[in-house]
Amino acid sequence: MKVLFVSAILVLADQISKTIVVKTMSLYESIPVIQNFFHFTYITNDGMAFGINFPFGYYIFTSVSILLTLFLFWYLWSVRTHSIVIRLGISFIIAGAIGNLIDRIFLGAVIDFLDFMIGNFHWYVFNLADSYVTVGMVLVLIDSIILEKKRESAHS
Repeated sequence: MKVLFVSAILVLADQISKTIVVKTMSLYESIPVIQNFFHFTYITNDGMAFGINFPFGYYIFTSVSILLTLFLFWYLWSVRTHSIVIRLGISFIIAGAIGNLIDRIFLGAVIDFLDFMIGNFHWYVFNLADSYVTVGMVLVLIDSIILEKKRESAHS
């Protein structure tokens, strides 16, 4: 399936980017790319999204990630008739889940390094896999809200 090939390429890009960061930077090192806007900052996240921690959170989050990924694989396989936008969105979400799941299983923590800020406001440091999930969700929402209304209007 072509969209699963997209997922595989995205996972590969995520893992390569994290490997480059680990091999070329020290933990907690920050390299300004655009001063006061974007830095490469190497951190690890052994908690959940946005560094949230609670007892057994690692195991719960990892288990939910595995189940969600399996569900999305099944769903993607069963929605061949859906639009390319929704299938691409799901493939991005799968890639993001797998990219971070690989880190959690093999490293015990997720490698994060993309650090955006405006003045004193810093967003959470994240990685490509996190971006994939966000892009995937936006694509699914676009298809579900905007494109679905257009399809409904065309059939009216």
